Amino acid sequence: MELIERTEYLEELIRWKDQDLIKVITGIRRCGKSTLFELFIDYLKNNNVSEDQIININLEDVDYHFENYKDLYDYIKSKIDSKRKYYVFLDEVQNVSEFQKAVDSLYIKKNIDVYITGSNAYLLSGELATLLSGRYVEIKMLPLSFKEYVTAFDGKNYQYQSLFLDYMRNGGMPGNISILKSSPNDLDKYLDGIFSTIVYKDIMARNNISDKLLLENILKYIFDSVGSPISTKKISDTLTSKGISTSNHTVDNYISAFLESYLIYKAERFDVKGKSLLARDYKYYAVDQGLRSYLLGKKADSDMGHILENIVYLELLRRGYKVYVGKVDELKVDFVAENREGLKYFQVALTVRDEKVLQRELKPLQKTGDHYPKYLLTLDIDLEADYEGITKINIVDWLLNK
Repeated sequence: MELIERTEYLEELIRWKDQDLIKVITGIRRCGKSTLFELFIDYLKNNNVSEDQIININLEDVDYHFENYKDLYDYIKSKIDSKRKYYVFLDEVQNVSEFQKAVDSLYIKKNIDVYITGSNAYLLSGELATLLSGRYVEIKMLPLSFKEYVTAFDGKNYQYQSLFLDYMRNGGMPGNISILKSSPNDLDKYLDGIFSTIVYKDIMARNNISDKLLLENILKYIFDSVGSPISTKKISDTLTSKGISTSNHTVDNYISAFLESYLIYKAERFDVKGKSLLARDYKYYAVDQGLRSYLLGKKADSDMGHILENIVYLELLRRGYKVYVGKVDELKVDFVAENREGLKYFQVALTVRDEKVLQRELKPLQKTGDHYPKYLLTLDIDLEADYEGITKINIVDWLLNK
């Protein structure tokens, strides 16, 4: 598999190196967590850390089979002495029973710097969150951004706009790259493998779910509705009307499982004028367009505007924002992005060449009643424009930080 530099994540890990915190990398399976470990280990070796100071254990590898946390702890303890500094990497640590006890025991040793990964939000819930409260930092990892995707094709005479259309369809799972370069017709087989592993290991087995058909139908509904407000009742009623028996409670449980496995993300609604969160009718976004395309087939390409919205949502998460769906009176702002510096507003549209469409997209931003930055992102290949404080930018340029 082609190794793609994940510069921003690597730099974040380097910033936290030797800090008195457990470094926890979370994200969907195959998004690049293990590769990030490899990149960081290379960095350590290039900065005077010797091989025997690094303990790297992939807990999905049959070579490392530990019955419980004590076996794992004893194994690591046998590799260290008290006079040297060690860097311990535990990949997919949730596979070890009561792993949090081993992690905590390693953490309290002053000569050990601990790094762990997991593919389920369960990793930071319940007992672990209680045990390690205030003692860990979470690095939330996503599939390749478009900027990272582009680096894999640089120097090959690709045009950015053309590459972006491919990205909209194929998504950013790192393993896609070598397949797209050598045998693109095999991409669905690769994505099928990822999807099946997530479904069986991270959702069905962990949540005692047996109805795979219902699971797929609920997920298809959500994937097909990215960018649209939906409720559990709406999903339940729609599926029931098609002869697929379910209930609001069941749908709610499945959505929780999808969120925990990082297959989808939830955007809450935000009242822009009242500066408060609203209940009900959340929007959900897919973690990756490739997985969405795999599950929906040709139907996935039917709403390019919402695909763009999904890509922008994930990019805002990558840039460290809390992301909400905005409401201004009866109008909607696609995204309200919040960080320590304040708010930013984003409207996303396929094209605004038609004057009526342009005015429709500008209107919610004009009505916010404040002076926070406002952006209109489109696929139109035009020069950057300003509409009374609202900046219009080509979405590809924005994704590439141009």
